[in-house]
Amino acid sequence: MDIRLGNGFDVHAFEAGKFVILGGIKIPHTFKLRGHSDADVVLHAITDAIFGALAEGDIGTHFPPDDDRWKDASSDIFLKYAQKLAKGKNFKIGNVDCTIICEKPKIKPHAELIKTNIQNILNLNKDRVSIKATTSERLGFTGREEGIAALATITLISP
Repeated sequence: MDIRLGNGFDVHAFEAGKFVILGGIKIPHTFKLRGHSDADVVLHAITDAIFGALAEGDIGTHFPPDDDRWKDASSDIFLKYAQKLAKGKNFKIGNVDCTIICEKPKIKPHAELIKTNIQNILNLNKDRVSIKATTSERLGFTGREEGIAALATITLISP
Protein backbone atom coordinates (compact mmCIF):
# COMPACT_ATOMS: atom_id res chain seq x y z
CA MET A 1 0.00 0.00 0.00
CA ASP A 2 1.24 3.48 -0.88
CA ILE A 3 0.01 6.29 1.38
CA ARG A 4 0.87 9.89 0.56
CA LEU A 5 0.37 13.02 2.64
CA GLY A 6 0.07 16.48 1.08
CA ASN A 7 -0.27 19.98 2.47
CA GLY A 8 -1.63 23.03 0.73
CA PHE A 9 -1.77 26.67 1.77
CA ASP A 10 -3.44 29.60 0.05
CA VAL A 11 -4.16 33.21 0.81
CA HIS A 12 -6.06 35.96 -0.97
CA ALA A 13 -6.58 39.61 -0.10
CA PHE A 14 -9.93 41.34 0.17
CA GLU A 15 -11.27 43.89 -2.28
CA ALA A 16 -14.63 45.59 -2.66
CA GLY A 17 -17.45 43.11 -3.09
CA LYS A 18 -20.52 41.53 -1.54
CA PHE A 19 -19.49 37.91 -0.88
CA VAL A 20 -16.55 35.53 -0.59
CA ILE A 21 -16.42 32.07 -2.10
CA LEU A 22 -15.12 29.43 0.30
CA GLY A 23 -15.28 25.75 -0.53
CA GLY A 24 -17.42 26.63 -3.54
CA ILE A 25 -20.05 28.36 -1.36
CA LYS A 26 -20.94 32.06 -1.67
CA ILE A 27 -20.89 33.63 1.79
CA PRO A 28 -22.27 37.16 2.23
CA HIS A 29 -19.58 39.61 3.29
CA THR A 30 -18.62 43.24 2.87
CA PHE A 31 -15.68 42.22 0.66
CA LYS A 32 -14.72 39.58 -1.88
CA LEU A 33 -11.41 37.83 -2.38
CA ARG A 34 -9.12 39.16 -5.11
CA GLY A 35 -7.62 36.66 -7.50
CA HIS A 36 -7.29 35.57 -11.10
CA SER A 37 -9.89 32.82 -10.64
CA ASP A 38 -12.70 32.96 -8.08
CA ALA A 39 -10.00 33.16 -5.34
CA ASP A 40 -11.49 30.29 -3.32
CA VAL A 41 -8.69 29.78 -0.78
CA VAL A 42 -10.29 26.57 0.53
CA LEU A 43 -10.44 24.75 -2.80
CA HIS A 44 -7.03 26.13 -3.78
CA ALA A 45 -5.42 24.79 -0.59
CA ILE A 46 -7.03 21.36 -1.05
CA THR A 47 -5.99 21.27 -4.71
CA ASP A 48 -2.40 22.14 -3.78
CA ALA A 49 -2.44 19.43 -1.11
CA ILE A 50 -3.30 16.84 -3.77
CA PHE A 51 -0.58 18.15 -6.09
CA GLY A 52 1.88 18.05 -3.18
CA ALA A 53 1.04 14.45 -2.29
CA LEU A 54 1.61 13.50 -5.92
CA ALA A 55 4.83 15.57 -6.19
CA GLU A 56 3.18 17.36 -9.13
CA GLY A 57 4.01 20.99 -8.41
CA ASP A 58 1.32 23.43 -7.40
CA ILE A 59 -1.86 25.03 -8.66
CA GLY A 60 0.08 27.75 -10.49
CA THR A 61 2.00 25.08 -12.43
CA HIS A 62 -1.19 23.48 -13.72
CA PHE A 63 -3.31 26.65 -13.97
CA PRO A 64 -0.99 29.63 -14.52
CA PRO A 65 -2.42 32.92 -13.24
CA ASP A 66 -1.33 34.68 -16.43
CA ASP A 67 -3.45 32.33 -18.59
CA ASP A 68 -6.74 34.01 -19.50
CA ARG A 69 -8.50 30.61 -19.69
CA TRP A 70 -8.59 30.63 -15.88
CA LYS A 71 -9.79 34.22 -15.45
CA ASP A 72 -12.75 34.12 -13.01
CA ALA A 73 -12.77 30.30 -13.23
CA SER A 74 -14.64 28.31 -10.61
CA SER A 75 -12.07 26.57 -8.43
CA ASP A 76 -13.95 23.28 -8.43
CA ILE A 77 -12.45 22.84 -11.93
CA PHE A 78 -8.97 22.85 -10.39
CA LEU A 79 -9.94 20.43 -7.62
CA LYS A 80 -11.62 17.98 -10.00
CA TYR A 81 -8.54 18.08 -12.24
CA ALA A 82 -6.24 17.31 -9.29
CA GLN A 83 -8.46 14.42 -8.21
CA LYS A 84 -8.48 13.04 -11.77
CA LEU A 85 -4.68 13.29 -11.86
CA ALA A 86 -4.54 11.32 -8.59
CA LYS A 87 -6.91 8.66 -9.95
CA GLY A 88 -4.78 8.39 -13.08
CA LYS A 89 -1.84 7.50 -10.81
CA ASN A 90 -4.00 4.91 -9.01
CA PHE A 91 -4.63 7.02 -5.88
CA LYS A 92 -7.88 7.73 -4.09
CA ILE A 93 -8.43 10.41 -1.49
CA GLY A 94 -8.43 9.04 2.04
CA ASN A 95 -9.42 12.22 3.81
CA VAL A 96 -9.30 16.02 3.63
CA ASP A 97 -8.70 18.33 6.59
CA CYS A 98 -8.91 22.08 6.01
CA THR A 99 -8.59 25.03 8.37
CA ILE A 100 -9.85 28.46 7.30
CA ILE A 101 -8.08 31.40 8.94
CA CYS A 102 -9.94 34.71 9.17
CA GLU A 103 -11.60 37.13 11.57
CA LYS A 104 -14.61 37.68 9.34
CA PRO A 105 -16.83 36.38 7.96
CA LYS A 106 -17.61 33.91 10.70
CA ILE A 107 -17.20 30.43 9.24
CA LYS A 108 -19.12 28.30 11.75
CA PRO A 109 -22.59 29.07 10.29
CA HIS A 110 -21.33 27.95 6.85
CA ALA A 111 -18.91 25.13 7.75
CA GLU A 112 -21.36 22.28 7.25
CA LEU A 113 -22.43 23.56 3.82
CA ILE A 114 -18.77 23.99 2.78
CA LYS A 115 -18.02 20.46 4.00
CA THR A 116 -20.99 19.00 2.12
CA ASN A 117 -20.00 20.79 -1.08
CA ILE A 118 -16.43 19.47 -0.90
CA GLN A 119 -17.77 15.96 -0.22
CA ASN A 120 -19.93 16.27 -3.33
CA ILE A 121 -17.13 17.61 -5.53
CA LEU A 122 -14.78 14.80 -4.49
CA ASN A 123 -17.48 12.13 -4.05
CA LEU A 124 -16.34 11.40 -0.48
CA ASN A 125 -18.24 10.18 2.56
CA LYS A 126 -19.12 12.65 5.30
CA ASP A 127 -16.48 11.29 7.68
CA ARG A 128 -13.71 11.94 5.12
CA VAL A 129 -13.90 15.77 5.04
CA SER A 130 -13.16 18.13 7.93
CA ILE A 131 -13.66 21.89 7.79
CA LYS A 132 -12.46 23.97 10.71
CA ALA A 133 -11.95 27.67 11.28
CA THR A 134 -9.81 29.82 13.50
CA THR A 135 -8.87 33.44 13.88
CA SER A 136 -5.32 34.71 14.15
CA GLU A 137 -6.15 36.61 17.35
CA ARG A 138 -6.16 39.93 15.46
CA LEU A 139 -2.51 39.39 14.43
CA GLY A 140 -1.11 39.65 10.91
CA PHE A 141 -3.01 40.30 7.69
CA THR A 142 -5.89 37.98 8.59
CA GLY A 143 -6.12 39.60 12.03
CA ARG A 144 -6.29 43.03 10.41
CA GLU A 145 -9.10 41.65 8.20
CA GLU A 146 -7.11 42.16 5.00
CA GLY A 147 -7.80 38.69 3.64
CA ILE A 148 -8.37 35.00 4.27
CA ALA A 149 -5.99 32.05 4.40
CA ALA A 150 -6.59 28.30 4.30
CA LEU A 151 -4.42 25.32 5.17
CA ALA A 152 -5.30 21.83 3.92
CA THR A 153 -3.90 18.38 4.54
CA ILE A 154 -4.88 15.35 2.48
CA THR A 155 -4.10 11.67 2.38
CA LEU A 156 -3.91 9.76 -0.87
CA ILE A 157 -4.05 5.98 -0.82
CA SER A 158 -3.03 3.49 -3.49
CA PRO A 159 -3.56 -0.25 -2.95
